[in-house]
Amino acid sequence: MKGLSTPSAQGVAFALLAYGTWGGFPLFFALFDGVGALEILAHRVIWSCLFLALVISLLKRWSVIANIRQAPRQLLPALACALLIGANWGLYIYSVETHRVLQASLGYFMTPLVNVALGVVVLKERVAPTQRLAIGLALGAIVLQLFQLGTLPWLSLCLAVSFGTYGLLRKQLALDGLSGLFIETLLLLPLALLLIQQLPVSHFDGALFFTAPYSAALLMASGVLTALPLLAFAGAARRLTLGTLGFLMYINPTLQFLIALWVFNEPLAVEQLTTFVLIWIALALYSWSSLRQQRRVPT
Repeated sequence: MKGLSTPSAQGVAFALLAYGTWGGFPLFFALFDGVGALEILAHRVIWSCLFLALVISLLKRWSVIANIRQAPRQLLPALACALLIGANWGLYIYSVETHRVLQASLGYFMTPLVNVALGVVVLKERVAPTQRLAIGLALGAIVLQLFQLGTLPWLSLCLAVSFGTYGLLRKQLALDGLSGLFIETLLLLPLALLLIQQLPVSHFDGALFFTAPYSAALLMASGVLTALPLLAFAGAARRLTLGTLGFLMYINPTLQFLIALWVFNEPLAVEQLTTFVLIWIALALYSWSSLRQQRRVPT
């Protein structure tokens, strides 16, 4: 345990736990048999909300949640964040259900570049020429796939844009990760309950918890697995520099990429591989440029 005595070592351990869990999500969602993506999404919201309420009670953090009532203007961006993260969760579950984990991996590889692009377009941020080149390479990769395969990687784009926009709006909320996610799931809770009522088969029904206990247990676990890596990520963010945290972030889509190839045996066409290689080059340029900028800024 001596190796984890320093804050930086603890931060790396927390980051590995968070990104490793997120990267292994395809294996978890592949366990669901006969449960549709919409039902999994609804249950993920319900059980996440309940589990987060328990965690907030144990940590005695309800005062933070109560403060948002004094700032009703925060509810509109919170609702937008909730809808975006809900859409992202649903698309991700759909990608696993339809055996498109490679597309999901590409989407999360693209997310940092989407963040930079949104910063330039929306926040009018200035970025280094190398970072602009990285964005250009990513756009070129998408256009190349469009010409080579005749279709846009819409699933990858939707995942990247939804999560990137979520991050942009989330910065406007004066809430930590735990409280913010609870507010978001709380806002999504009525929609999730309404969706459950409309589905022909639901494991939320008490009787079905006894007739299909395996699926029911997995649905409940989805809420816990939503919150735990977030708590680990919050611990990592407090202990690591932004550059280290950003570099370790690529563990998530890399694991998804390897799982798609080695576990799910998804085909990887040459055109798709070309897109991935261009995105990887763009990420390398972006990371290198970000590290150079950080070294110039005093700690």
